[in-house]
Amino acid sequence: MSGPPMIDGAFARWLADRAGQALLGLRAEMGFADAGALKSAGDKVSHDLIRTELARWRPGDAVLSEEDEGSRLAWAAEVNAGAVSRLTADRVWIIDPLDGTREFSEEGRADWAVHVALWARNAATSHGLVAGAVGLPAQHRVLGTDLPPAYPPMTPEAATVGGAGRLRLAASRSRPPVFLTDLAEEVGAQLVPMGSAGAKIAAVITGEVDAYIHAGGQYEWDSAAPVAVATATGLHASRIDGSALKYNEADPRLPDLLVCRKDLASRLLAALQRHCG
Repeated sequence: MSGPPMIDGAFARWLADRAGQALLGLRAEMGFADAGALKSAGDKVSHDLIRTELARWRPGDAVLSEEDEGSRLAWAAEVNAGAVSRLTADRVWIIDPLDGTREFSEEGRADWAVHVALWARNAATSHGLVAGAVGLPAQHRVLGTDLPPAYPPMTPEAATVGGAGRLRLAASRSRPPVFLTDLAEEVGAQLVPMGSAGAKIAAVITGEVDAYIHAGGQYEWDSAAPVAVATATGLHASRIDGSALKYNEADPRLPDLLVCRKDLASRLLAALQRHCG
């Protein structure tokens, strides 16, 4: 097999696609009778594949993966002898090998993803992300910063005179923020339940929904790759108070975010201020 492309954005796409194909093969092999076993196997297969390829093709870079032991703890000291600290590294890959394990384990569901993002110390962007790809294997597509999609059209529901129509907001199937129903009613929005964070942000990128709001608990790997693609596309991405998203922080928790069309950002941030203080 020939090696992957060496440009980081294309490499992220290649890696997300390879992991996604492995996950589709695993689904076909194991079936859906034992959801717990399929979830565990999916996390491991994708994590091991991505880690192996990063070690082979990007050996000098640090890695933060959801499936690394202790990944959710605030960084304090070296864990492995000879490891490169991600906090002093110039380049850090932030990966979620399988975003949306619940959806992955349910037959017929396509709203799960593979996230591969690269943070760089010398990045010109406020979030520090310089490359990323979101693999949507069951949808047979990969969204990446190497070939960012065109800026999305407003959904038909919202595309009325003045843009005052009914917005579509992607929302968690199982853990929507408690304030989101009231906020949606205030701004005249319809909630659209979806699975993984990557699938929801991908829906904003492609124009299937107008925005995604989350609060209540996530980590850097949940949003790094989709935010990299969203901002490369020209979309707004921030914390729900409007402050910048930051990656490769000592504490990997990144509990809230807003991704939306830029023309909706001020309206949604104002509503978030009223509902979240």
